[in-house]
Amino acid sequence: MSNPFLKQVFNKDKTFRPKRKFEPGTQRFELHKRAQASLNAGLDLRLAVQLPPGEDLNDWVAVHVVDFFNRVNLIYGTISDGCTEQSCPVMSGGPRYEYRWQDEQRFRKPTALSAPRYMDLLMDWIEVQINNEDIFPTNVGTPFPKNFLQAVRKILSRLFRVFVHVYIHHFDRIAQMGSEAHVNTCYKHFYYFVTEFSLIDPKELEPLKEMTSRMCH
Repeated sequence: MSNPFLKQVFNKDKTFRPKRKFEPGTQRFELHKRAQASLNAGLDLRLAVQLPPGEDLNDWVAVHVVDFFNRVNLIYGTISDGCTEQSCPVMSGGPRYEYRWQDEQRFRKPTALSAPRYMDLLMDWIEVQINNEDIFPTNVGTPFPKNFLQAVRKILSRLFRVFVHVYIHHFDRIAQMGSEAHVNTCYKHFYYFVTEFSLIDPKELEPLKEMTSRMCH
């Protein structure tokens, strides 16, 4: 395994969070396998994200949200040793964009935090939701809540901020590890998915607009 990026990925200490898995034999697991197969077949990513005929939109979205959470986790985990209180005292995407943390518990007002602290809270917050059966039911036949897509939009728009921070502040580290192609593919997959189903407000996508237009259009 000569690729240093893969070494980082498979080094247990570097994975930011344990992966959330789908149980074999469940409908989600089958959908996840189909989604992975279409990606691995080298299909155009724009086609790979489209809802397969006869499938439920919420199921398709749920599978992808968990997958994106796992992937973005790995990407951040590989650069996290270079993202410190000292190097990144503010969670930002360049001088024009600063992201403040807000949640229902401790930070009821938007609060300026360092990037690593923000990332830690963000991953905890998403993990709680994707493991909550009331939001992401795992049993086939259990309906999704009415506010499912609303919850997903918030999760995805916050995950997008991880891409913003990594691309703008840590891209040299990614390049140094020879993993630009991997990260770019993950980003394109994410971008095509959220735009296919209008899951992120276009204003949120502004920080990477120039890069996205070069990469995805």
